[in-house]
Amino acid sequence: MDVLTESKTVLITGASAGIGAELARKYHARGLRVGLLARRQDRLQALETELNTKRPGSALGLTADLSDPAQLSAAVQKMLGTFGRIDGFVANAGFGVAGRVDSLSVEDYRRQFDTNVFPVIHGFQLVREELVKNRGFYCAVGSVNSYLSLPTASAYAMSKFSVRALMEALYWEMKPLGVSVTLACPGFVKTEIRKVNNRGEYREHAKEPVPEWLMMDASVAAGQILRAIERKKPEVIITLHGKILVWIERHFPWMLIPVHRGSAGAREKWNGDKNGP
Repeated sequence: MDVLTESKTVLITGASAGIGAELARKYHARGLRVGLLARRQDRLQALETELNTKRPGSALGLTADLSDPAQLSAAVQKMLGTFGRIDGFVANAGFGVAGRVDSLSVEDYRRQFDTNVFPVIHGFQLVREELVKNRGFYCAVGSVNSYLSLPTASAYAMSKFSVRALMEALYWEMKPLGVSVTLACPGFVKTEIRKVNNRGEYREHAKEPVPEWLMMDASVAAGQILRAIERKKPEVIITLHGKILVWIERHFPWMLIPVHRGSAGAREKWNGDKNGP
């Protein structure tokens, strides 16, 4: 195995499940050392053990709530103290607040941005010098909702619109410095995001509102994101339905009127399911 590859590291937020966990497995399989950052300590320890069993000392679990800047900063410092460098950062953590605008409070919107937006900015600022020094990469996992704001999804869509704007600016700011910047925008992927309520609490038995046939496997999505990062693409849209929706939104937005109308009732039901007792 390439000694240089073995010395490289990547820090992934939201690494306890879904796309984050699968990205960690894929980078680890390529010989990189990985930092795993998330809130759920039991999940982190299980993944850390799984990876370290294959290659001792190659994975580090970091428990942190990203809405607290101090915890994110401490996690980055622990990563640097353990591995000595950071070559890549994947800002993957996030959740969705659902509800009509007139039913959500300003605090609901603030909570959405505190998890989905500000940690992406803060994370970049914390690792910027490392990425410049190592000519590394910065990736944020956005959403097709950064192009398409559906009824009862205003908070989530706003947060992902913001991330897209940030990453577009970062791409041009960092390109002259040799740092690649990639925004990944998935559609429906088999993850636990739709089982997290408006307060950011995971509900194991919450009903999945999206049909099984429409969702992409998290491992497949992670593979596409990893390839986009390796090819230094500024943006990649994941899932066929996501690509179709974004193309229609760009060229024939009037065609999405039935989607907007149909999604309102469906998402209200989802919001009720995920926030119920």
